[in-house]
This record gives sequence, structure tokens and C-alpha cells, in this order.
Amino acid sequence: MPLFNTVTIRTPESVELEFVLAGVGSRAVALTLDYLCLGAGVLSLAIVYSFVLVRLLETDAILSIASETLQLWITAIAALLAFAIYIGYFVVFETWWYGQTPGKRYAKIRVIRDDGQPERLSQATLRSLLRPIDDILFIGFFCILLSKTEKRVGDWLAGTLVVQADPVASGKIQLPERSQAIGKDLLALIDITRLSPDDFATVREFLQRRQAMSTKAKALVSDQLARRFKDQLGLETLPTKMTTQTFLEALYWAYQQER
Repeated sequence: MPLFNTVTIRTPESVELEFVLAGVGSRAVALTLDYLCLGAGVLSLAIVYSFVLVRLLETDAILSIASETLQLWITAIAALLAFAIYIGYFVVFETWWYGQTPGKRYAKIRVIRDDGQPERLSQATLRSLLRPIDDILFIGFFCILLSKTEKRVGDWLAGTLVVQADPVASGKIQLPERSQAIGKDLLALIDITRLSPDDFATVREFLQRRQAMSTKAKALVSDQLARRFKDQLGLETLPTKMTTQTFLEALYWAYQQER
């Protein structure tokens, strides 16, 4: 019996990919580390709150505001900021780091969508907003244990999975010099800003995982992606003597130069 559960996903390009689910242990480690980071942030906020409150209470006579009213307003603002930090921490990191937070990166796990694509801002936001529900009475913990796909409430509603980060996919993408040279030429021919961050993430995901694909699947996905981005960028045809994988490598390089 395998130590971790696996899930097979059919991508929009009709290719089946197998992912290893993160497991409740790895997720607990990641969450503990993330909450320690959050705790440091909230503690800093509490120190600032105390300092500001004391200073303002000393000048409340000048401000002509009752100390009780002033304290109530400052407390309300601090509570809103604490909630924003709590939600924003996961949203910002999971969106910017392609489904990872500092805790998840340490535990070598990440969040993806149900179709295998990188997590978007909307999914990260929904997962974060629903996190308090999952934390109440360990609802999320029991959902993960009892669910075949190890989903908490936030995962069910956001349409996401938490999987182990592929060691190969986590490494730096090595691009041949020819692909970089073609990327320079592309920058002079196209408006690379037509590619969205989600488009870039799709190209990145393919380049990272292609070594695990069969030759047929690799060719199918690269052809479909190249055709899609060629049309999106307004290119009539691909430059001659270029494979679709080389084109995607060049796009990846070109997009990075404009970030």
C-alpha cells in the first residue's frame, strides 16, 4: 500500500498527469510554520498598536475625543489589519509563488487547480477566506482525513488540490542558448505583454514537467500550446526550423526579460 495517495488529472490539453497528494502530515507542518510567520507579523502589529494607542491617549485632550471612543477606533482598525494580514499572507504567497507559502515550500508541497493548472488569485483568495471555517473545531483536518482527494472545505469550494511539489518541477529551467537567442528576436517581433501571468505559468508548468511525459504527450501538449500562443501573439506562423518546444522555451525566456 503506497504511503501517499495519488490523483490522476486530465489537463485541458487532454493529457493525463499523476500527482502525489500532500498528506495530512506535510500539510500540518506547513501550516504550523505559516502560523509562526503570521504570529510574528501579528505580534509586530500588536506592538505598534500599543505604542500608537498610548501616544494618542496622551493627546486625547488635544484631539477632543473621549479616550474610550479613541481606544475603540484604534482597536477596530488593528483588528481589521490583523485579519488582512491573516488572509493576505496566504493569498499573496500562493499567488506569487505558484501555490506555495513559506511553510509549503519548506514542506515541499503546493496548491494546484483541479485541472492540474497553477492556482490563480481567485482560488487563493477563496481558500484563504474559508480557512477560518476549516480551523474551527479542526473541521479542515477531519475533511482531509476522510476525503479521498484530501480536500478541506476551502479546497472543495475553490476547486484546488494540495500535492507534493515535484522535485524536477521545482528546479530551475535550463534553456538552450538557441532558445534564448530566439527569445531576443521574439521581443522585437511581438508584444510579449499579451501573455498574462497565467499564460506564463502554463508555459512554465509544461517546461518543468515535460521530462515526465511520454514522447507522444509531450509533442501533443507543446503543439497545442504553441498554436494557442502563436495566435494570441498575432504570429502567422512559427519561425522556420523551430520546434514547438523551442518556441515555448523562447517565450518563457522573453517573458522573464519583461517582468
